[in-house]
Amino acid sequence: MAKALTAQSVEKFKADPLNRREIPDALLTGLYLVVQPSGKKSWAVRYRAFGKPRKVTLGSYPAFELAEARSEAQSVLRRVAKGEDPATAKKIAKRKSLDGEGTVQAIARTFIARHAQRHNRGWRDTARQIGLAPNKALEEPSDDPKTFKVIPESFLALQGHRQIGDITRAEIIAHIDDIYDGGKPIAANRTLAALKRLFSWCVERDLIPSSPCDRVKAPSAEQSRDRILTDAELQAVWKASEGLGWPFGPMVQMLVLTGQRRNEVSGMRWEEIDLKGKLWSLPRERAKNDQPHSVPLSAPAIELLESLPRIEGQDFVFSTTGTTPVSGFSRMKRGLDAKVVAALREEAEERKEDPAQVSVADWWLHDLRRTCASGMARIGINLPVIEKVLNHVSGSFAGIVGVYQRHSFDDEKRAALDAWGNFILTLVDDRPSNVIPISAKVLG
Repeated sequence: MAKALTAQSVEKFKADPLNRREIPDALLTGLYLVVQPSGKKSWAVRYRAFGKPRKVTLGSYPAFELAEARSEAQSVLRRVAKGEDPATAKKIAKRKSLDGEGTVQAIARTFIARHAQRHNRGWRDTARQIGLAPNKALEEPSDDPKTFKVIPESFLALQGHRQIGDITRAEIIAHIDDIYDGGKPIAANRTLAALKRLFSWCVERDLIPSSPCDRVKAPSAEQSRDRILTDAELQAVWKASEGLGWPFGPMVQMLVLTGQRRNEVSGMRWEEIDLKGKLWSLPRERAKNDQPHSVPLSAPAIELLESLPRIEGQDFVFSTTGTTPVSGFSRMKRGLDAKVVAALREEAEERKEDPAQVSVADWWLHDLRRTCASGMARIGINLPVIEKVLNHVSGSFAGIVGVYQRHSFDDEKRAALDAWGNFILTLVDDRPSNVIPISAKVLG
């Protein structure tokens, strides 16, 4: 006799090495926990339509927990009660997606054209938060969303090829968490708000039965961050990154040495790197502010790059697949945090202090960028040069100043990053201080 599933029983069900198991939920007729011989678990709804059995797969466990599976199953069964056939409708939608109809990207472009542009003066921000931006490479720039480019690492870049009805709440949460864990809480909030508008519009137009953004809360209250890592923390991060190994360890060290944005560093390509000229040329399509950016590479940055493996046919500097830039920052950050605390506790033991008293305040990868800016100011680099290193278009170069200030600052940027790289080496290697003198031109 079937029993009502519980969170504990779902977790404890074991796989049959020879056969797939389907365990019914007595509390909701039609809902099944499917356990594969491999041990993987998922949720499915079974029903009958037009005299024939049907099955709809809801999602995998534990991404879908019991309560969420029941909620999604009830939505499917309500459609069945109305005379619909969700399984067949899903198959038809997938066939349409082969031609681009019903894909997240196609519907997002339609949403911008038919709704956002008509009802939202800030529609360009909405488009950007979803993952679309005007293509400035066109001879005649257009506001037609059909011509917009997909922003790398955006929601559309990651999920745009999929059918709109297949996006799950767990995937929305994972994407928002990834932005948040990258040190961008406000961007995470804005992206979630834009995705909620998109999927709510899809529900209104009967494209999907419910929004995967429902009950997903903004990750944080909006407040600007001022977290800067101390020298001891920065030293511990560097040491901990060495323990991460390839490719995350070197990527974290490159973030420290260059002060550039996480997605810019993680998506670095060998074709952008001039080892002899000691220069990283970031194309505008990969830069956040849509401006091409040159990053002089200090001696430790060059040494780091030269130590990395290069796989034939692979252009990404940091990659686990060979064909896409490295991802999975949330999991990596958790591992890095553990190693940072371990490194600081080890130092505390060497000082005969209680390691149990050691803790590290919350920090994000984006804080390394702020730490770099603050550190360069400490060693005597003036603000306009720092802003050029970071590729900022606000601050000293906002408004009319940005229009008339065309000096490249290439020499000043190189001197600044050389000095910063030398400072980092002094910090992490416990070397005698020999920071490269900074010229008056750089000091301002």
